[in-house]
Amino acid sequence: MKKIYHLSTCSTCKRILEEISAKENGFVLQDIKTEKITPAQLDEMHKLAGSYEALFSRRSQKYRPMGLHEKELTEKDYRDLILEEYTFLKRPVAIIGKQIFVGSDKKTVEGLQAAAGK
Repeated sequence: MKKIYHLSTCSTCKRILEEISAKENGFVLQDIKTEKITPAQLDEMHKLAGSYEALFSRRSQKYRPMGLHEKELTEKDYRDLILEEYTFLKRPVAIIGKQIFVGSDKKTVEGLQAAAGK
């Protein structure tokens, strides 16, 4: 399976999808704003990433206003927040077979490009 969870309005996601030629390389794309992540999909990501915290974005515009920066969050909290609000998923999340690539930092994108065959 080759799938990417992304946000179509995110310029960083758009750039990465273009860089790896996602459509041409056969990736299934899921815009998390229009097609919510299911609990089963999130649990699959968790299994590959090792924790819900690794999938959680502290850059979300809702992180500080909700006072989350002042709390100690548990794995259950991270899971519930991601399911409740799509902006809490660190993106893009790409799954290629049993490999997962989370976020947009340079090393992650380079790994994704190599795995995608670019």
